[in-house]
Formats: sequence, structure tokens, C-alpha cells
Amino acid sequence: MLYSPVMTTLAAATPAAMPRIFAGSRVRFALIASASFGVLTGLHSQTALPVDVLRFCFAGLGLLLIYGWLERWPRKLPNWLPRTALILVGIVLFTLPVSAFAFIITGRGNDYEFGMLLFACLLFAPWIAIGGILRQRDAAAREQAFKFELERSEFERRESDARLRLLQAQVEPHFLFNTLANVQALVDSGSPQASKVLTSLIAYLRAAVPRMHSHSNSLETEVELVRAYLDLMQMRIPDRLQYAIHLDPGAARLDCPPMTLLTLVENAVRHGIDPGEAGGRVDVDIWLRDGRCVMRVTDTGVGLKQATRGLGTGLTNLRERLRLAFGADARLELTEVQPHGVCSEITFTVRDPVP
Repeated sequence: MLYSPVMTTLAAATPAAMPRIFAGSRVRFALIASASFGVLTGLHSQTALPVDVLRFCFAGLGLLLIYGWLERWPRKLPNWLPRTALILVGIVLFTLPVSAFAFIITGRGNDYEFGMLLFACLLFAPWIAIGGILRQRDAAAREQAFKFELERSEFERRESDARLRLLQAQVEPHFLFNTLANVQALVDSGSPQASKVLTSLIAYLRAAVPRMHSHSNSLETEVELVRAYLDLMQMRIPDRLQYAIHLDPGAARLDCPPMTLLTLVENAVRHGIDPGEAGGRVDVDIWLRDGRCVMRVTDTGVGLKQATRGLGTGLTNLRERLRLAFGADARLELTEVQPHGVCSEITFTVRDPVP
């Protein structure tokens, strides 16, 4: 008579958080359960069936009122008195007056009919109340677990954002100092290219630095930065560096962590082309294949064995940034190119449809 299947908070919760005493779902359940008991007892009673049904409905609503009232009052209980016990004791104590009121308001009958009403209320009302309390607590526990899961997800997201910003901050000075060191080498050697390279560097940094602070760049933007970087490097060593860039139009709008492609290209120039007297060529290719994006940077420099000593930190940083952006789905692999050179390849699943 009292149980509602959609209660959402503990019986001991504060009044503001409790469902309404006569919420629609509670009243509906109380009336259905009470009417059912009224029909069952009415089959063995001399009173008209509608009267028995109405009598039990009044009793059910009265006990529902007691149940809801004890949910809220008193607001604070002694530590030794659980609210569950208070509700059950209250239901038992109030069953007699509630049954008597329902019996009187629907017209008096004989003692047998009153006994049937009182017996049914005493027998079933406490158990229905226990069921309501347990369902209520279970719903509250699920709600609390859901809140904990939301908080955990939010914490993990903030942690990932913080780690990504930290890794990105490590990349920026690494790139800037390397580029400035190249300019310094030109100045120290008295190269007439120094002024031209410095002018190009200033223009490049003016466009590139704001993009470094974004959470992600499109591959089209990455290619623009790579092209500007290779232009600068070609001014520095025009006779030892050639390059080519190919970007599949379908991949241009895909996102990736800032400076992902630039890290691979910078490694190719710094650890592959620069150490060799003959220089070499850098090829940058980006395309889509079987639902995955492939980013490949190939150089014809000194090769993987001679370049290994300087590759660790930058690629470790890049792997971590890829993991934070794409999870375990992203792959970064280095392979040796014959007769000499290195191929760096990044692949990840395209998550959104490519326009």
C-alpha cells in the first residue's frame, strides 16, 4: 500500500531532497495495492465489493501519509535510532487508528470485516514499507555511484588536459631554442643568409606561436607550419636540403595535437639531414587509408642507428601527447630506410566523418 518503485533518495535524507508524500507514482501504487486487497477480502465479506475496495484505499492512503511523514520528521534522530526502524514502528502503531478511521468513514460493518481490514494492514503494510525503503536506498546508492563516476571522469579529463598542456609547454621551448640556435650558427659564420633567415623566422613565429597554445590543430594548419619550417631550414642549408609535401584533401580538416607533424619533420632535419655532409631529402605525406589517417615523414639522412642518440625525448613526448589525444588507438613507428634514412609514421583512426 505504501511502496513506490521510483523513490530516488534515502529515507533518512533531508526534506528538501525527499520525493513528495503524495507523488503520483506513490499514490498510484498505494491505490492499486489497496484495491487488490479490497477485492480479495470483499469476496469473503457481506459488505458490497465497492465499499471494501474504498475502505482499503482509504487505509492505504492513510498509511502512505504516515510513511511519508516519518520520512521527514523528525529531521534529526539519535544515533541509536535508525529511521528505518522509526518508520516500521510508526506504521505498526498507526495501523489501528488508520484502519478504524477508514472503517468508520466508509460505513460501519461487523467485527469480522474490521478484523480483516486490520489484519491485512498489519500483515502487509510493514513488508511493503520495507520494500519501499530498500528500493529507495538502492536508487540512492545508484545515484551516488553515478555522481562518483561523473566526478572521476571530470577529474581524469582535467588531469589529461593538464598533462597535455605540460607536454606542449615542453615542446615549445624545445622547438624555439633549436630554431634560434640555427640562426645563431648563421650569424657566427657571417653568412649573408642570416638576416633573411631571421626575418623569415620572425614572420613564422608570429603565425606559429599562437597556434602552439591551442588544444589541437587541423592537419592543414600543421602542414603550413611544417612548410614554413622547411623553408627556414632550406635557407640555412640550401645545398643540402630538399623537401616535398603531399596532403590528401580528405585529411586536411582532421585534428591532431599541435606540432605533431612538426616534431617528426624537425627530427628528420636535425638528426637525419644535418649530421650528413651530403644532406638529403625530406618527404611529408598524409593520406587516408581504410578509415585511418596516416602521417609519414621520410628522410634520406644518416639513418636510424646514427640518429638514435638524439631521438628519445622528443618522440617520447610525442607518444604521450598522442596517447592523451587518441588513447591507445594512435601508433608511432620508426623504421630504417635503405640504403640510409629514417621513416617516421603516425596512424590513428578517423573518429569523425571526413567532409
